[in-house]
Amino acid sequence: MKGEQCVAAGNLLSDVRVIEAMVEAFEAEPGQLADRLLAAMHTAMAAGGEAGPVHSAALKVVGDHTWPIIDLRVDWAEEDPIGQLDGLWQAYRPQMQDYLTRALNPTTAPSYGVPGDE
Repeated sequence: MKGEQCVAAGNLLSDVRVIEAMVEAFEAEPGQLADRLLAAMHTAMAAGGEAGPVHSAALKVVGDHTWPIIDLRVDWAEEDPIGQLDGLWQAYRPQMQDYLTRALNPTTAPSYGVPGDE
């Protein structure tokens, strides 16, 4: 299904409404792309998600560089991998720009206070 600035697809879904719900959530969520994608994932699960159990989730966002600026994954979780992925994003988000600065211009990056990083 095509939406404003997004496309959603799926297989093995519990209900055809899952895809529509994803697009609606993505379009309604303000903020960064990662926030919008996670909102779509949470909504997809609330709308029924996959027909079977969900044990993993990932979030990858590519920007202006040759590497992803966000590359987070939960490879296996017995419960709520999307919630765990959201937790990883909430922890990474405030540090993301510092990591980008460290990769692009290490001399201007903030110190993390580890030995050798004075």
